[in-house]
Amino acid sequence: MATALKIDDSADAVEIAGLVARSRVAQAQIEHYTQEQVDRLIRAMVWAVAREDVAEMIAKHTVEETQLGNYDGKYLKIFRKTRATLMDIINDKSVGIIEEDPVRNIVKIAKPVGVIGALSPSTNPEATPVIKAISAVKGRNSIIVAPHPRAKLTNKLICDLMRAALVKMGAPADLVIAIEVPSVPKTNELMKQCDRVLATGGSAMVTAAYSSGTPALGVGVGNAVITVDETADLDDAAEKIRISKTLDLAASCSSDNAVVLVDAIYDEMLAKLVHQGGYIVSEEEKALLQNVIWVDGHINAKVVAQPAEMIAGVAGFGLPEGKRFFIVPETGVGPEHPFSGEKMTVTMALYRVKDLDEAIALTNRIQAYQGQGHSCGIYSQSDENILKLAMGTKTSRVMVNQPQSASNSGNLWNGMRQTFSLGCGSWGGNGTNNNITWRDLINETWVSKPLAQTKVIPSDEELFGKDVIDAMAS
Repeated sequence: MATALKIDDSADAVEIAGLVARSRVAQAQIEHYTQEQVDRLIRAMVWAVAREDVAEMIAKHTVEETQLGNYDGKYLKIFRKTRATLMDIINDKSVGIIEEDPVRNIVKIAKPVGVIGALSPSTNPEATPVIKAISAVKGRNSIIVAPHPRAKLTNKLICDLMRAALVKMGAPADLVIAIEVPSVPKTNELMKQCDRVLATGGSAMVTAAYSSGTPALGVGVGNAVITVDETADLDDAAEKIRISKTLDLAASCSSDNAVVLVDAIYDEMLAKLVHQGGYIVSEEEKALLQNVIWVDGHINAKVVAQPAEMIAGVAGFGLPEGKRFFIVPETGVGPEHPFSGEKMTVTMALYRVKDLDEAIALTNRIQAYQGQGHSCGIYSQSDENILKLAMGTKTSRVMVNQPQSASNSGNLWNGMRQTFSLGCGSWGGNGTNNNITWRDLINETWVSKPLAQTKVIPSDEELFGKDVIDAMAS
């Protein structure tokens, strides 16, 4: 638990202190719950929001309130992603002894952290509160969710459904609390007063989380770069890139932001992307598009996660029927070439490179500008090429032959842990590379017993090596 804080007496600080106090009372009531009791709670929490009729209602409500993304994307997240996350963690042991290492004779015991302060973004407000809440409760914690103001009603709706489910299971509703009228000062107070911060949102809010004085788990900037090599199944790659680029109208930070094609398949693959609904913008249209996506150097919130036809209309050019995403030919990288960065729209930059070595170098250049540590992908049938790209890039996740935005946070077709919080390691300014889940929201007590046989330090020649000893003596 965090030490007692001396908080100011502003209205925001007092309001948050009251919420934290309620949250602590609720958490104390489940601190000694059994594994069965905990798992019953999280099952009920997901069922409360993921039933088909409720999921439909939430999806419609989310789009209506936020005006971001689309119904199909929101429905998939609340109906399927929450189920997949529950399935992913339900059999994990999170109470009592959770791990035993007989070689080192160590036993690890899970302990709750206390009150989790969670930030929820406007781009994924339908499933983020659920996934964070069940991860918190799985570790016998309580959670307070601070939403983006643009999604405050959605957040309250979802939290209220989970609260009602908790009560039906005999647990306190205040295990889940929503900040109903959010503001930056209230979110900052929550981060100061809770026991651990789970921050998903813009870079400014993640930076604030790390500066709050409370242990924080943050995420880095997304700017996924996808390589297609000469061994790839091009039809499969084109379809999956389209799926990833258009899922929820690119609301996800994992959406394909740049696609890198090796020279040998460039023309053929580009034709397949066009067949999948891609629209290659002209140089004139590129300039118009740039002026709409960025305003004063920042992404224009009015076009984030909007349909391609709407963005084209605002930019001032027509879009042929059936075109669902923009393909922007690009050669440069960095602030003078904004399409090389994150776009939060159905827009991808397209690069042409000689070979895989050049693709790796380009990926690193792009992600040194934005997105380092987050994720990249490759379409390839060559294990050698796949491993070469993974070894050569500064990234926490490499998705192979999978739609990036639907895969790196976990999906049914891969083994990644299910989450919406993606640690980016030191490359992205984060403390972990993990797909963040309940294991990151507990404390662990390590119990160490003496080994059956005491270890013996080997001889100097065996430990250091004769070649090192001889070299140091000369």
